[in-house]
Amino acid sequence: MKLLRYRYQHENYTGALINQHVYSLPDLKDDMPALLAAGAERWQALQQQAEQAPESGIPLVDVELLAPVQRPGKFLGVGLNYADHIAETGLETPKFPTIFTKQSSCIIGPEHAIHRPSVSEKLDYEGELAIVIGKRCRHVPREKAAEVIAGYTIANDVSVRDWQIKSPTWTLGKSFDTHGPTGPWIVTADELDPHNLDLKTWLNDELRQHSNTCNLIFDCYQLIETLSTVCTLEPGDIIATGTCSGVGVKMKPRGYMKPGDRVTIEIEGIGQLSNPVIKEPDTRCY
Repeated sequence: MKLLRYRYQHENYTGALINQHVYSLPDLKDDMPALLAAGAERWQALQQQAEQAPESGIPLVDVELLAPVQRPGKFLGVGLNYADHIAETGLETPKFPTIFTKQSSCIIGPEHAIHRPSVSEKLDYEGELAIVIGKRCRHVPREKAAEVIAGYTIANDVSVRDWQIKSPTWTLGKSFDTHGPTGPWIVTADELDPHNLDLKTWLNDELRQHSNTCNLIFDCYQLIETLSTVCTLEPGDIIATGTCSGVGVKMKPRGYMKPGDRVTIEIEGIGQLSNPVIKEPDTRCY
């Protein structure tokens, strides 16, 4: 099943995409973490609604898709998790996952604009498979990790490279407003093998990245085991699993994004996440 958030007639909703129509539950109007935590029984209620009252669905073309989880409690990223990306950086293969935080205020949905910040032109894309947690959990062994995953979505770990270098934790360069596109929906875990999915990233019409999640160094279940050893994971938390080779910073000349560009990420079994790039508007607020 595809779980999603959408806007219709000036209201936001949480629901499911079934037969190109969206359906929602009145008691979970705009609360994706609650829908994820409710589990398969409530998801099946949406399926039953589609079967028994198909006229209650809204055509997908009539809604605006939003980020599947607007404010996750945690938005975590994994660095250096594909061998080909490590090779292009010239760094050593890590023996332990490289984890960083993206501030959840950076999240935007499909078709929402990525801002090239006024302080830098070194704006880069990173197409990634993202895990979405479905159960509150701690100390999850690898063999049980699949049980706490609600599903998977696409993330663009947009990075401001000079600001990333300025801060050894990477957090500043990864957390500019609008630099966390996610979507277009969450595909529930029962529909995918997360470790055999083709991944592609285009900048405009140019294919920049192409790999498969079978090339992850630390796979999804290993990441759950590691992270849950440290902190409690909760429904709606997002873990972006890392990017493959082909990032703009390693091209000659540099292949950074600029206003007027469009970046599109496609992951097999999930769909496409596409966003335009614009100059950062004047958003001063003080």
